[in-house]
Amino acid sequence: MKALLLVDIQNDFLPGGALAVAEGDKVVPVANRLMEQYDLVVATQDWHPVDHLSFASQHDGHNIGDVIPLNGLDQILWPDHCVEGSQGAEFAAGLNMNGVSHVVRKGTDRHIDSYSGFFDNARRRATGLEAWLREHGVNEVHVMGLATDYCVKFTALDAVELGFKSVLLTEGIRGVELHPGDCAAAINEMSKAGVEVERERSMK
Repeated sequence: MKALLLVDIQNDFLPGGALAVAEGDKVVPVANRLMEQYDLVVATQDWHPVDHLSFASQHDGHNIGDVIPLNGLDQILWPDHCVEGSQGAEFAAGLNMNGVSHVVRKGTDRHIDSYSGFFDNARRRATGLEAWLREHGVNEVHVMGLATDYCVKFTALDAVELGFKSVLLTEGIRGVELHPGDCAAAINEMSKAGVEVERERSMK
């Protein structure tokens, strides 16, 4: 059984959002088209408390983009984004939520970030995604969404490590690119780890 994973297609990651990904809105029609090809579609949703410690606003003297130690991990400081209950945390208005079977919220713990749809960044707590997929007989996941170099990458890498066949749908991803080449490096890392990189899905 195959499932489509839609990673963080939320307002704050779209142009004009608090943590906008360039051309992030371009993944919405791709998601709407592709989800018709799957029996199961799961959407992950960043859902941060207002005082999440990944936010630069929570650290005096630090700026967005700084890297600090946080609970034993290096943490990039981000602008406040995807705050629980906010408009920015909502799914993109154009995304066909009627086609989504299940939603997994992540990043809910103030003290640790969660890039992956499966675990927090220290892998101390699972989101429930793996259990849901296994309960539904899924052994293959196709991953797309935002952003290539963070949440998409870590979701795909964890999927492979957990034993799922993992396919990256590159037509449906866009990245942050804090540094030039980050997205290409992320795709290369995923490929080396065993993620199948699919350049484009033919129309059916």
